[in-house]
Amino acid sequence: MNHETIVHILTQLTDWGYTGIALALMIEVIPSELVLSYAGFMVNAGKITFIGAFLSGVIGGTIAQLFLYWLGYYGGRPFFEKYGKYLLIQQKHLNAAEKWFDQHGTIVIFTARFIPIVRHAISIPAGITRMPLSTFSLYTFAAMLPWTLLFIVIGMELGTHWEHIEVIGVRYIKPLSFIAVLGTFLYLFFSNWRNKRKE
Repeated sequence: MNHETIVHILTQLTDWGYTGIALALMIEVIPSELVLSYAGFMVNAGKITFIGAFLSGVIGGTIAQLFLYWLGYYGGRPFFEKYGKYLLIQQKHLNAAEKWFDQHGTIVIFTARFIPIVRHAISIPAGITRMPLSTFSLYTFAAMLPWTLLFIVIGMELGTHWEHIEVIGVRYIKPLSFIAVLGTFLYLFFSNWRNKRKE
């Protein structure tokens, strides 16, 4: 799907206001950065409120990941091997997500949201391994808070140039990725150190 088609679908959906923002985030073919920056533009234009956009973004983003979690829970890996391409989840995404999840455990449900490639598919191994829904939902919701805030604010700053988020967003995603990876390893290091002390 080309950029023009994505933008057309996005603008059509967001004509529905807050519901449209949430729905746009649930459609995996539209990058969340693009949806949220457009929401920021709408806030800047006075069409919607910041609080409403923020809540719609967090709720829509969380539900989108719950959808992938349930597909993993009930469909397993065979489902994504067969139909993943229709959700724009390639084999490399699934392999990378499973590797991260196996190596680092449940904490990556939060940290992997900020890491390219992994973040698009990390919910799937959580579902496949039957991770508790309450834990998954909590980590996912927590990760959506800073992610939503960041790109709405950037969209507000960009205004009518909101589409440039695909280029400008990289400047923010790279340091976020670094912090997320570092945070994961620090968490694992201190967890292992604490467990050894208890033993």
